[in-house]
Amino acid sequence: MDFRLDRLATLYFVSPLRRLLSDRGSSIPILMYHSILEDDESGVHGYYRTATSPKAFAQQMEQLHQAGYRTCSLAEAVAQLGSESGIGAKSVVITFDDGYRDFYLNAFPVLSRFGQKATMFLPTAYIGESPIEFKGKECLTWAEVRELEKHGILFGSHTVTHPQLATLDRRAIEKEIVDSKKAIEEKTGSVVHSFAYPYAFPQSNGEFKGMLRELLQGAGYRNGVCTMVGRAGCRSEPLFMERLPINSLDDEALLEAKLTGGYDWVSRPQSASKALHATIQGIYRRN
Repeated sequence: MDFRLDRLATLYFVSPLRRLLSDRGSSIPILMYHSILEDDESGVHGYYRTATSPKAFAQQMEQLHQAGYRTCSLAEAVAQLGSESGIGAKSVVITFDDGYRDFYLNAFPVLSRFGQKATMFLPTAYIGESPIEFKGKECLTWAEVRELEKHGILFGSHTVTHPQLATLDRRAIEKEIVDSKKAIEEKTGSVVHSFAYPYAFPQSNGEFKGMLRELLQGAGYRNGVCTMVGRAGCRSEPLFMERLPINSLDDEALLEAKLTGGYDWVSRPQSASKALHATIQGIYRRN
């Protein structure tokens, strides 16, 4: 395993300090998965890996079950976070991006075994009547989407073509979020309320966030998630809730730390890095 400063700080500094302070907070962890398959990511730093092996995924779901976590939908999470009575004991949301078919083959049977809910976000250009590849992996078919929905899996939009939305104009952004929602609703017969932002979320770009919020609300979305790291709390924006990236390297200790807030500190250097990048890009454009 390659050296990971985030793991070292989480397990040997932040988590022990939180236990000492008995600080769990009123937050809900939203887990972010992508592929559930054996994939060689040996050349990718652990923080950026997106594949979770079926064995590791099964162990992680068993850990949630044994620890007494109750899976809920994003709508339920938003309601709990906004309730005066607080969140339910050990609530967790499980999400999957990109609509990969390995969810149907490898993740869904495990979720069913433990009675867990999940939300899958679909880039609808890659969901067809027969499998279509996205980033070298097959995606779900519409027949599989409908079958999964009958068994309690929820679906949300991940745009149509999975673009870098911040690089598009307003009309193109609106088309991506409206057309994807419409496609899922037409193919499933269910109303779509959830949206997942593709790629890194430009959290320091207030103007863009305001426009995107307006477009999402206008299209009928009520909740959403992005790639900002951390647990969702009462101060989180319902359309841009934080998530915790999960992959094969999340063993029992690291997963427990993420669930209980030991990984939330990563949001600070993440925000600083994005702000610095945005500043440099702004200077470059002006010159």
